[in-house]
Amino acid sequence: MTSGFLLFDHVSFSYTAASERILNGFSASIPAGWTGLVGANGAGKTTILKLACGRLEPDGGGVRRPGEAVYCAQRTDDLPEGFADLLASGDAFASRIKERLGIESDWIGRWPTLSHGERKRAQIGVAFFAQPAVLALDEPTNHIDADGRAMLLSVLRDYRGVGLLVSHDRELLDTLCGRCLFLDPPEAVLRPGSYSSGRREAAREEESARERKAAARERAERLQKEARRRREQARKVERGLSKKGLAKGDHDKKARIDGARLTGADGRSAKLAGRMRARFELAGREAEAITVRKRYEMGIWIEGGRCQRDALFHLPAGRIPLGGGRRLSHPDLTMRPGDRLALTGANGTGKSTLIRRILEAVDLPPDRLTFLPQEIDLRSSRGILDEVRRQPPEILGRIMNAVSRLGSRPAGLLNTAEPSPGELRKLLLALGIARKPYLIIMDEPTNHLDLPSIECLEEALADCPCGLLLVSHDEPLLSRLTRKKWNIVRTQEAGRDETVLSVS
Repeated sequence: MTSGFLLFDHVSFSYTAASERILNGFSASIPAGWTGLVGANGAGKTTILKLACGRLEPDGGGVRRPGEAVYCAQRTDDLPEGFADLLASGDAFASRIKERLGIESDWIGRWPTLSHGERKRAQIGVAFFAQPAVLALDEPTNHIDADGRAMLLSVLRDYRGVGLLVSHDRELLDTLCGRCLFLDPPEAVLRPGSYSSGRREAAREEESARERKAAARERAERLQKEARRRREQARKVERGLSKKGLAKGDHDKKARIDGARLTGADGRSAKLAGRMRARFELAGREAEAITVRKRYEMGIWIEGGRCQRDALFHLPAGRIPLGGGRRLSHPDLTMRPGDRLALTGANGTGKSTLIRRILEAVDLPPDRLTFLPQEIDLRSSRGILDEVRRQPPEILGRIMNAVSRLGSRPAGLLNTAEPSPGELRKLLLALGIARKPYLIIMDEPTNHLDLPSIECLEEALADCPCGLLLVSHDEPLLSRLTRKKWNIVRTQEAGRDETVLSVS
């Protein structure tokens, strides 16, 4: 690895179908250590990671790298290239990576049955094994449980190259990052310090800009009123100096008018009015030149309802195969219409497998069940976009309003070929909300969402009248939104690897 700089030299970039640039003449010199990338879903965080690693080419300017660059995507669908080399390597560096990330030798043979958290650790292990000069991580804590997160943090702390980190994990950003790049297209501002300190500074600057803009507008309004008064005064003077309508014999008044014209009284008022108008116009331009970020209405009201049945689903006690000779043992499970349930457990204990079995047991009309999986593959992403586009105008408007209140701008979202994973999750949730669900099931609901969007999601689900089942490692989210816990723990029974679900 090298401690050189990653240089962005007047970089501009936009997607063909986008209405605005992601970057417009951005320049920055990014040193070794971790730099956080912060911004709303769709603001271009992933785009900058790809520019930094050469996955995308800028429209203008250039990117200079201190050496090899590796990009770790959000998605964990595919076996990472080079995983077999990592598993086969016996050198001390590879062994240390595998040990610290808990990577097991049989993972490559049972990749389809691994949890997304296990896949994420494998993906990051392969990236570290390459020892790149630039390492770009896109949401590395997605799907990872508390133990996996601690493993990951210990590895990331040891990285000595130029690290770029996109994450919704505020604690991770504050722990690792010496600077953060705040994105609000087409602007990108690099701030020293942690995410929290940079966010506070950005908030102070935003509030200062609002105060300066308000003061400038107030001054412009005062000058506008004075300009109107001066203009009216000039008109009165002009009318007073007119001889139109005077009697032919009124020589005294005509003389006074002639005298006023000779002394320039007829022009002074007009000049003063003109100057005041110029001052007002200048003040108006100064006010408009002060840019403030538009504030969007946040939060969302889920227009759901409560099912009149006794139960949303019932799953008799049983055992579910998990692959590799493992199984999940669970008691009789019933969910009532008003239940708010948390499903917890370490990676690989069978949470997502249990959710699939529950979905099979749910006996509700399809439009009354909203399900958000951990990951949405590209084919499904395009299907969701097509389905949203086919909605009648009234429903489409409701969906786009929900997306906006979850912190993304609807404009252009339906025109893109591939929205970001965070935007897609919002779109899928909004589509479900528009159908007034009786049951919402979300597997890792905060994956891929930015921090403001997570806060919006919490507000939305707090008032949800329908049944709610959340699979998550986010304890603050679960403590606020759920009242009952189903927890899965791993046990050893007669030499078998078994996980057992308990209800509390």
